[in-house]
Amino acid sequence: MRQTDAIIIGAGQAGLAMSHCLARHGVDHVILERGRTAERWRSERWDSLRLLTPNWMSRLPGWSYRGTEPDGYMTMPEVVRYLDAYAEATAAPVEAGTAVHALRRTAGGYAVETSRGAWRTRVVVVATGHCDVPAVPAMAGTLPAAIHQVTPSGYRNPASLPEGGVLVVGASASGVQLAEEIHRSGRPVSLAVGRHLRLLRRYRGRDIMAWLERAGLLDETAEAVRDLAQARAQPSLQLVGRADPRGLDLGVLQGMGVRLLGRATGVEGGVLHLADDLAGSIAAAQRSLGRVLTRVDAVADRMGVPAEAWPPAIALAAPAPARLDLRAAGIRSVVWATGFRRDYGWLQVPVLDAEGEVIHRGGITPAPGLYVLGLRFLRRRRSSFIDGVGADAEALGWHILGQLATGRAAA
Repeated sequence: MRQTDAIIIGAGQAGLAMSHCLARHGVDHVILERGRTAERWRSERWDSLRLLTPNWMSRLPGWSYRGTEPDGYMTMPEVVRYLDAYAEATAAPVEAGTAVHALRRTAGGYAVETSRGAWRTRVVVVATGHCDVPAVPAMAGTLPAAIHQVTPSGYRNPASLPEGGVLVVGASASGVQLAEEIHRSGRPVSLAVGRHLRLLRRYRGRDIMAWLERAGLLDETAEAVRDLAQARAQPSLQLVGRADPRGLDLGVLQGMGVRLLGRATGVEGGVLHLADDLAGSIAAAQRSLGRVLTRVDAVADRMGVPAEAWPPAIALAAPAPARLDLRAAGIRSVVWATGFRRDYGWLQVPVLDAEGEVIHRGGITPAPGLYVLGLRFLRRRRSSFIDGVGADAEALGWHILGQLATGRAAA
């Protein structure tokens, strides 16, 4: 059994940032990674996907974007190269091909069982991230067997789908991007829309992320929001990684010919049941957009930036149906763009709530020496971004130092 002071589980941006911080403090540690560095960026993203944040926002502790397109958006191979270079430059101690099977408490810390042997450690940082396992609703099991089903993690490009119509379920970032791409391939697309956050790609001459940062929205802390659970459950922003002034929203998709539907509620006998909430969801997204732009306008006005009209509310071209006969509509594939959940089946420490999520405050769990990093709104709104894990890792690094010192004093 091998031993070290700290183990980080996951070698994505969160795990690598945590490693950099621990190395700077002189903490002996390893990173256990089931695949390769940045494995999810390599194998669980579709071919055309780009980061939703501009390249200048790709900042990690001691590392930043050094290319020639700071206002561009990295492709997935570029993200992989970026993280590989970071791991190499920081000499990150990655144990690749090492899947964690169990994590248990011991008298002196933790025992970690892996596919390549056991470890003992005093500190564990779970850095497996927010986008862990696709959250596919139970209704998927009631679809006709002839319909092909896929999640964004398994989708690669339109050619990987059967010919015929496609139903995309979910209208956050992944759902709207896939609906657009699949429709452009010539396949008719229907989009089942639930709760979503409409946002412009550019506003008042700048990328919207620059305005969100300048307005302080990305640095809002977990303590400052009124309902933290609701903030953590918010869908991802309706954005696409390209410098399109309008960006990508339901109005753009409707104009292309994508059929907009209400929220999917169930499937019975090959018929999809839909909630009568499409107009309400669109109105709620418009109000949310207005709140964001109001805060941006206050900052832009003080800077003397020329004003810009808000985009009008999206008007539906036709009433949304209450039911959709999938066979009659020619639906041959369903893409479940319905978000992610976390799978902690290997975590045998009592720190999970009733929903199976890790209980923590700013990444610090009730179990001494056990931490999480890379989750949505861990400490601030940008926590799950490449640009956000660094500050959280810095804070946890200092706490880990104190934890290790306390353990040594007790010994």
